[in-house]
This record gives sequence, structure tokens and C-alpha cells, in this order.
Amino acid sequence: MPTLATNKYARSDYDLVQQFEGGLALTGAEVKAAKKGNLHLRGSFMRVRGGELWLKNTHIGHYAPAGPSDDYDPIRERKVLVHKKELRILTDKTHAQGLTIVPIRVYTKGALVKVGFALARGKRKHEKRDALKKRDLDRQAREEMKKTRFAD
Repeated sequence: MPTLATNKYARSDYDLVQQFEGGLALTGAEVKAAKKGNLHLRGSFMRVRGGELWLKNTHIGHYAPAGPSDDYDPIRERKVLVHKKELRILTDKTHAQGLTIVPIRVYTKGALVKVGFALARGKRKHEKRDALKKRDLDRQAREEMKKTRFAD
């Protein structure tokens, strides 16, 4: 499963509660542009609207070999295909618990383009600082353990 794009900021800005996978409905030129690496997830999010799941703010650039297209919108909403059961879970948890649906990565699975996304709770600034501090302390502890192990 080659990864086409990742949302590097998702794990630092959100606590990921539950992860899902869905198919991404794209045009042929968009699939080719995405596979070529012309896809960006920064600032993108997902919404349930009209009984369907939509991916918003994802930039898929124009595929030049497809020819000029004046009406192409690289940031248009794209439908995400999920099972009804999963859609019901997403709807219930976003409304009841105030969670957000955040795309984590876009990848291929065979000839299909899939999006991995998660129900997430936003982190506050102090939570982000605490996570950075904990990661630094863990790194220092590992380095000290290495030093003491190799010093003997």
C-alpha cells in the first residue's frame, strides 16, 4: 500500500480516538495527479452531510497531460465511500461527543485510492507542550540507558 500523502499535523494537533478507512471518489485525472504526488492534506477535514461523508480542503493539483481545464477546482469537496454502519458511528460520535473527523493519509490499495481517517479530539496548547516534554524526556532516558549499557 504505497502512501500518496500524509497529514503530518494530525497526530500532533489531535488525539486520535478511532481509525477508519474509506474509498475516495475521484475523477481519472485526479487519480493520476494523486499517484504522481500532487496531493496535499494539510488543513483538510471531513464532514457528514446529507447522509454522505465528504473530504474538504484537500488539494489535488491539475494533471497537465489531461489537457487544459478552465473549470477544474483543485480544492473541491470529494466524496468518501464508507459503509452505512461506519457512517452512523461517525455521525453519532461527532454530534454527541464533539469529535472531529480528520484524514490521516491517502494511499493506494490495488488500483483504488483510499483515505485513512480518524475520529479525533483536538489538543489544547498545554497538552501539545506536555506531549513534547514527555517525548523529550523519553528520548533522554533512552540515550542514558544506551550510554550506561555500552559503558560496562
